[in-house]
Amino acid sequence: MNKHLLLSIILSIFICYGFSQTRGPKNGTLLIIGGYASDSIYLSLFSELTGGYDSPIVVIPTARDDESLSKDSLFLQLTNRFEKAGFINVTILHTRDRDIASSEEFTRPFKNAKGVWFQGGRQWRLADSYLNTKSHEAIKDVLNRGGVVAGSSAGATIQGSFLARGDTEKHPIMAGDHLEGLSFISNIAIDQHLLARNRQFDMFEILAEYPDLLGIGLEENTGIIVQKDTFEVVGASYVAIYDGTRWSAERDTVYQLHKGSKEFYFLGAGEKYDMKNRTVISKLKPE
Repeated sequence: MNKHLLLSIILSIFICYGFSQTRGPKNGTLLIIGGYASDSIYLSLFSELTGGYDSPIVVIPTARDDESLSKDSLFLQLTNRFEKAGFINVTILHTRDRDIASSEEFTRPFKNAKGVWFQGGRQWRLADSYLNTKSHEAIKDVLNRGGVVAGSSAGATIQGSFLARGDTEKHPIMAGDHLEGLSFISNIAIDQHLLARNRQFDMFEILAEYPDLLGIGLEENTGIIVQKDTFEVVGASYVAIYDGTRWSAERDTVYQLHKGSKEFYFLGAGEKYDMKNRTVISKLKPE
């Protein structure tokens, strides 16, 4: 049985038994960014959320390709990036070996970490290395202790339950040969680089097959701060919401869409969304 069919069966079971709500982490915070994240905005915010620049953090560059990683094989440039921002307790962790990812030595830095940051690249590489390993469980423990998991681009998509653009051969394929993310948020698909790459209609390829999922698309240098079942938009641009409705900010009205509709709406910085109930809960005041 292939992974695509297996996930379809699992999702069907979840729907039948009422487990299909979109839920965030019970504890801790997620910082999910749509790519090209400005360090001055997001590393500062990461520091604030983790409790300060002296908090121990783990940075994971595994989404990058081997050629890119070989250019900084000792991770000096990556370490310098975070140290330049002010962090003084940085550990870089990378492996493509799942046995190593489940080893005591590799997972030890997570035990005291207040934050974990996933770099961009290809999200399926993160799934290959860490999904359902002891590293995966250790990162969940960071959240359970009230810590932070952050990521940009691939590091954003991997945080959802459905792995959008997880195909190893063709990146534009929305539902490829890797379908499962790390599920820090359940029942959701997360896309990134939304408007810069004209991806705003791509999410419907997933929703046509998995209509129960909540879809969100993040523009570059734009993110969401997730706590429990709600998120707030931060950054320079917009987040697209694919929830089967169209919310008009100007009219303060929610329109229920017909099945198969390819409509969505945007939320901007400061606006908040309830993922469990799929509704905007805080709206910017019109000028």
